[in-house]
Amino acid sequence: MFRGVQHINMDAKGRLAMPARQREPLRALCDGQIVITIDTQVKCLVIYPLPDWERIEKHIQSLPALKPAVKRFQRLVLGYATDVEMDSNGRCLLPQPLRDYAQLDKKLVLVGQGNKLELWAEELWLAEREQALLESGADAELPDELMSLTL
Repeated sequence: MFRGVQHINMDAKGRLAMPARQREPLRALCDGQIVITIDTQVKCLVIYPLPDWERIEKHIQSLPALKPAVKRFQRLVLGYATDVEMDSNGRCLLPQPLRDYAQLDKKLVLVGQGNKLELWAEELWLAEREQALLESGADAELPDELMSLTL
């Protein structure tokens, strides 16, 4: 289970070092074998342990590709999906097309999302966070299940 928000850096070669709190679960779940793809709704990357990604990929491939919106989604999410392996120091190389899509520079933010991680350019994450906080007030369109949670 991936939780928390962590500010990290990417080196000049496009590598990032997974923080220890994320590295250990990734090693346990998938021996450091991950898949990184794009989020089609926002400019960030999504990181999945390989076994979780394989289930998602199978589901995406089973969708009816005759629908243009589904075909576009498949083309983007599956097309950008990249197998990446963490090295012995917990570092992984982010391919240039993924870095370009998410506008990644030196300062990054890793956001735990349960079974996956999101990777953001720091400035895009800060803007997204501020917008989410503005929209999460009493008038937010949240399902009843979320509204009844006591945090």
